[in-house]
Amino acid sequence: MKSFLAEVISEIYSRHPNNLQDLILVLPSKRAGAFLKKELKGLIVKTTFLPTIYSIEEFVQEIANLKQANNLELLFELYQIYCRLTPDEHRDTLYEFTSWGTTAIQDFNEIDRYLIDPDKVFDHLFNIKELDHWTHAEEKTTLQENYLNFWKELKTLYHDYTAALTAKGLGYQGMIYREASEQVEYYLQANQERPHYFIGFNALNKAESAILQEILANCEGEIYWDIDREFMEDADHDASLFLRNIKNEWPHIQKNGFKYIADHYHKPKEIDLVGIPGNIQQAKYIGNLLTSIQHEEASIENTAVVLGQEALLPAILNAIPGEIENINITSGFPLQHTPFASLFDTLIQSWHKSQNNKWYYRDLDSILTHPAAQGILPQSLINKGLEAISKENIIYVTTTRIHELFSNAVNSNITLLFPDLRQANINDLIKNCSDLTLTLRDHYNEQEHHNPVYLQYLYRFFQVFNQLDTIQSKYHTVNDLRALLQVYRDLLVKETIDFQGEPLSGLQVMGMLESRNLDFDRVIISSVNEGVLPGGKSQNSFLPFDLKIHYGLPTYKEKDAVYTYHFYRLLQRAKKVHLLYNTATDSLDGGEKSRFIQQLLLSNNPKHRIREILASPTLATTPKELVTLAKSEGLLNRLKQVAGEGFSPSSLTNYIRNPIDFYKQRVLGIKEMDMVEETVAANTMGTIVHDSLEELFTPYIGKELLPNDIAVIRKNLVDVVTKNFTLSYSAPETARGQNLISFHVAKKYVEKYLDYEAARLKEGKKIRILALENDVPVQLDIPGLDFPVKIKGKVDRIEEVDGVWTVVDYKTGAVQPGDLKIYDWDLMLEDYKYSKAFQVLCYVYMMRNSIPEHCEVQAGIISLKSIGNEFMPFAKADAPRARNAINKVTPEILDEFESKLFKLIREICDPGIPFTEKEIKSYDY
Repeated sequence: MKSFLAEVISEIYSRHPNNLQDLILVLPSKRAGAFLKKELKGLIVKTTFLPTIYSIEEFVQEIANLKQANNLELLFELYQIYCRLTPDEHRDTLYEFTSWGTTAIQDFNEIDRYLIDPDKVFDHLFNIKELDHWTHAEEKTTLQENYLNFWKELKTLYHDYTAALTAKGLGYQGMIYREASEQVEYYLQANQERPHYFIGFNALNKAESAILQEILANCEGEIYWDIDREFMEDADHDASLFLRNIKNEWPHIQKNGFKYIADHYHKPKEIDLVGIPGNIQQAKYIGNLLTSIQHEEASIENTAVVLGQEALLPAILNAIPGEIENINITSGFPLQHTPFASLFDTLIQSWHKSQNNKWYYRDLDSILTHPAAQGILPQSLINKGLEAISKENIIYVTTTRIHELFSNAVNSNITLLFPDLRQANINDLIKNCSDLTLTLRDHYNEQEHHNPVYLQYLYRFFQVFNQLDTIQSKYHTVNDLRALLQVYRDLLVKETIDFQGEPLSGLQVMGMLESRNLDFDRVIISSVNEGVLPGGKSQNSFLPFDLKIHYGLPTYKEKDAVYTYHFYRLLQRAKKVHLLYNTATDSLDGGEKSRFIQQLLLSNNPKHRIREILASPTLATTPKELVTLAKSEGLLNRLKQVAGEGFSPSSLTNYIRNPIDFYKQRVLGIKEMDMVEETVAANTMGTIVHDSLEELFTPYIGKELLPNDIAVIRKNLVDVVTKNFTLSYSAPETARGQNLISFHVAKKYVEKYLDYEAARLKEGKKIRILALENDVPVQLDIPGLDFPVKIKGKVDRIEEVDGVWTVVDYKTGAVQPGDLKIYDWDLMLEDYKYSKAFQVLCYVYMMRNSIPEHCEVQAGIISLKSIGNEFMPFAKADAPRARNAINKVTPEILDEFESKLFKLIREICDPGIPFTEKEIKSYDY
């Protein structure tokens, strides 16, 4: 089957075999022009010059003799005009202006493209706003006056804006179209003898329609349409919405006929409607589909992947199989999806937040460890500096401190990232960004296997910042970092990196609009969801819907009809079609099939084989295998070293919880990374409370506590807690929010403990403090082990209460009495639930030689969080619910504990028993 372009160029060539060079061919896009040249080359049999081929935008600019300005220049020029018209006290900042300035330009564009009288439109708009708001009030407030003045001044803003652009030989698209419609007479005077052919248009604005009709009325030539009879004869089908009107209204068509109405859509087609959960899964599905096409057909020349949602491009590119060598990508790769986009965004955002020259440590970390920033500073310098910040627990780092930590004699690039914001202006910071791209370029060039794609990204960012620098130097309107960030983000959304390749061969990857005039045997379209294809009722305009209808401006209905045409035009000549839609309901663009799919299902064309498929990714469920680590000779030697240094009760209970964790932490010595604590962590809270209690009670070691002692201790409480909070975290006076609450919680814990002590003394208990934070290492002689073994640990408090020798362990977390009750000794070595009982018994065991003879012994925990439980002692029972538990630690209990302790240590050191991972139970956390 011949493509549309092949059919058209065959007819044109048959008309002008000898004067091709005189022809002017106009198409909707440059890409269509490239394919037209390909078809023409297949027809030409002798050497000749090609005709002049324009895209419609190039053609209109040729007539208007105006150059289209870039988006950034258009926005800044409008802001300059706005500032000139608006008094200082009522003027929006650039940051505020950007939220509506782009919308104003879009409306100006539409008004001009459709040749509407701007005065009438803006007067009408002002009247509507005046009717809508506050006209019943006798006197308007300043806010009301300013609001209505804004709408009133839009007309003046439009005229001054277009005049300023015209004076510079520039224009936005609509302005160029209006100018072209007024200048077409002069164009005809120079080109009336040249035949003009217009190929493959659909939705024409009034300016285009006027220009094309004027040229066709005065020049030899023709206009060729691409529409199928199936749609043209259906008065309700949106695919022919524009062409039906053109057919009925254009004098040229009334005289020469409508060329052409094709008849391809009713022919046999295989159409797969594929529902897939998620956008990335769509990309994966397309990758698998292309693999099968490559294997089945051995050629992928006539296949196109059309992106309903162009944000899917990066995922699609990653999913295309490697065996497809030739790929032509029409959609530019969005600059905002490159790895450098987030680096500069984070950088400018951190400048905005750090104008007091104090940098939030997370921003600092994000910038220095950003993958795209590697090479700005030596990695060793970054690691050393970040480690220092963690150790010092600095949440907000001064610029001076940053330069101290991250500068050296060789590398001073830290100034590019973290300048002195009190001295740097916006121009300096834009220059910093530009210089940073050059620094990164040099780094990537020096690498042995440098990535040329990264260099291309950096070149585009260099262009972006140079463009920003030029605009700022010209207009001087970016006055703060918030505005710079907004402008940077707006610019990035519109910027792309163009791919280079052979446009006429291989797999074609394109957006919906790039598919204009092109035909393929197999078409794969992604994201065919309602709200994506078509886009739906999006209204980004100052002009109300009814006002647009009145003046003949396009609404969402016309915009949807444009996509309807392109969608069905792709299907006209295709033989195999794959329409993919997102079934995931947890995304804004997912869940609902497009109306296009519903129409296909309802059309009941007997020659179309439609197949509905629900695809889902294959999930390989691999059962988790618990790690088993045999004890090598080197590992056994390390265990002997660890045993000689000493096992602590917590390391032994860690082994009971999970031997692999014990191996990592105690044997390998892997510690948790020091992190800056924004909020006081649980272990830090414990340290503050423990150190405070130790300091408060140290003067009373060896003495019997008296009620008056508690009163004295209370006087020192705030100073001591403040001091320890400052040492472990930061000064309480600088604490805010949750950290300030944590300070008061720590103080409350200590107060509660003093209340507990006072209550005991009031009950008449005699309390004598024997030791605080007592370090008691003990050498063990374990049968079966021929190397020294030691256990060590610090006991929080040892006291004598009414003659009972008591070991106390403070806990800031919640503990229940049942956590210290055991009934089966073997469970203590198997279940982490009994870790607290194990720890307190271990403390008593380490101190057994210090316990006076014939003295009763207790060991237990005081939970400062649940102080109402008071002292919770270790207890030994005969059964889980037995009530006759023994609360004292007798010599018999210590002997039994010793046997279990020795058994545990022998297991740890046994060459025949590997370290085997355990599944962690919920209460182990």
